[in-house]
Amino acid sequence: MALQWMILACVVAVEAAVAALITLPAPRAVRGQIVGLTSLLLQPLASVIPFAAFQLLDIYWKKEHRLMCTSEICTAEERIRFEKSMFKAQRNVILCVSACLLYWCIYRIVKYNKDIKALEETEKRLKED
Repeated sequence: MALQWMILACVVAVEAAVAALITLPAPRAVRGQIVGLTSLLLQPLASVIPFAAFQLLDIYWKKEHRLMCTSEICTAEERIRFEKSMFKAQRNVILCVSACLLYWCIYRIVKYNKDIKALEETEKRLKED
């Protein structure tokens, strides 16, 4: 059960590293190579979106069907277990949302870089004419 969260955590770490890499200032040639490589990786990495959405649905379903421990009947151990599971669920929601948000940020940054490159090529072509 924890393997899926470990995978999602690794994906978020990779996405954060890629987002940091493509936002760092670099020479044009290096930036072009980084953006090109990142754009090739975006399509396979899009699978993180449905995976994270499925995990969010799973968290929601578990929350709806979880035994509530808010009354006086619960023992201290049951209350601690309930609070611990709530904290884990909140951490996992943050992980899923950050995976989707980082993917979107990377996609937009790559798109902006491609648009800038296309505009520069158009400007260069118009100056030559």
